[in-house]
Amino acid sequence: QVQLVESGGGLVQAGGSLRLSCAASESIFSINAMGWYRQAPGKQRELVALIGSGGGLTYGGSVKGRFTISRDNAKNTVYLQMNSLKPEDTAVYYCYALTKYIDWGRGTQVTVSS
Repeated sequence: QVQLVESGGGLVQAGGSLRLSCAASESIFSINAMGWYRQAPGKQRELVALIGSGGGLTYGGSVKGRFTISRDNAKNTVYLQMNSLKPEDTAVYYCYALTKYIDWGRGTQVTVSS
């Protein structure tokens, strides 16, 4: 199974930006897809963004045009650049990796103040 370590969460004002990082314990070429989900209090976990092994991108509807997922193959790391943040983006953000298993990071808190 893949170990995932997230970093980059924090507190930001509405309209601001943050960048999350997720470092994988093995080559991301061996991972079918990596990305981010988030979960706000009292809500279900939802897709934020995914990047496939071939580079295909998928975004959740609420973040399209504001968030960008990318990867650094040499560092086995996936990034989530979050711009124009809104209070409703407040959640715990979880890194995700799909191999023959599904692995999750521990999560990083993102709080957007109004």
